[in-house]
Amino acid sequence: MSHALPSRRVFRHRDLGLFLGGRFLSAMAIQIQNVAVGWLVYDLTRDPLALGLVGLASFLPAIALALVTGHAADHRDRRTILVAGYLLTTLTALGLLACAWLRAPVWVIYALVLAFGVSRAFATPAGQALLPNLVPPEELGAAIAWGSSVWELATIIGPAIGGVLYVVGEGAVFGAAAACFAASTLLFGRIRHRSRPVAGGRTDRATLLAGIGFIRSRPAILGAISLDLFAVLLGGATALLPIYARDILQVGPTGLGLLRSAPAAGALAVALWLAWRPLLRRAGLRMFQAVALFGLATVAFGLSRHFLLSLGFLAVLGAADMVSVVIRQTLVQAETPNEMRGRVSAVNAVFIGASNELGEFESGAVAALIGTVPAVVVGGAGTLLVAALWARWFPELRRRDRLVE
Repeated sequence: MSHALPSRRVFRHRDLGLFLGGRFLSAMAIQIQNVAVGWLVYDLTRDPLALGLVGLASFLPAIALALVTGHAADHRDRRTILVAGYLLTTLTALGLLACAWLRAPVWVIYALVLAFGVSRAFATPAGQALLPNLVPPEELGAAIAWGSSVWELATIIGPAIGGVLYVVGEGAVFGAAAACFAASTLLFGRIRHRSRPVAGGRTDRATLLAGIGFIRSRPAILGAISLDLFAVLLGGATALLPIYARDILQVGPTGLGLLRSAPAAGALAVALWLAWRPLLRRAGLRMFQAVALFGLATVAFGLSRHFLLSLGFLAVLGAADMVSVVIRQTLVQAETPNEMRGRVSAVNAVFIGASNELGEFESGAVAALIGTVPAVVVGGAGTLLVAALWARWFPELRRRDRLVE
């Protein structure tokens, strides 16, 4: 029987279709907005550390609110949290639109990015915990792969749209982002599924520790999450793309949009392949191979001075990262009981945010100290070292054969 059959069947679920549509629009809005914020901040400051602070402002709410967001996703209707979170993102996008028109100081932009981080801190674990409730367990892997596919498709289209719209004007970019956030909020609001509270207790430190304790009790999950954390934390070059676009490759905001789209193009190709041909064997080994390839592609991109070559290396980087993403997400969602999914997803969101947004801060800070190109190259080399160490420290993950056992 073809592997494609169960992948196609997931689309018969109405709520999943609405969820994927909202995910697509919200992801596109995030990417459109990221292009505009990055270019605007660097244009105002010409400081790589300022770009890093954007990532830090976006990440801080995820870790500061992890106790509350995980608890909320297990004690409240997850769909309602998702809708409220993206309603707030719509408002922050409108605030950034006002900043672009009024040429507000940089600290106002940071404040709005911080509010945007709060909205995602609640919406991300709620959405991750909601997805397994929308399909039967045997179709979860396909649903996750398709969810990753629509996210990456939006991540290709979004930066390109953002780069083109920036030529029209900053207001057009932030206005488009706000419109997409509003549309995604409407789609999420039409989901019929309502989750019931499944975990007792009160909001305290034990809530987060329960999620951490569960992850620590599953070496394969702990290894996958932490491997992705440190690999992307060290190897993330996304925050420095405005510098590459303006100063190194000299391709302007439209080129910046293409640079931001390139990793998603590679990721989409792999996500679609995994949706139709899921990983059936040697999943752990494939994850380590993908992380090593991610590090090599990062080093190559850092050294490249040719725009097309740089796009190619970024596409390879994104393709390798998608293998890691699908394996990690499937392990976490498939092996976590429903009553724990909110808290585990909140911890997972902290790890993801640390690898992405905190990784942007790390990249900006290191670039300010040693230069942009050395920062990217050293980061890629660090990713290779992490892959080697984790293969030794987490043999359970390395030997993991099937994703769902």
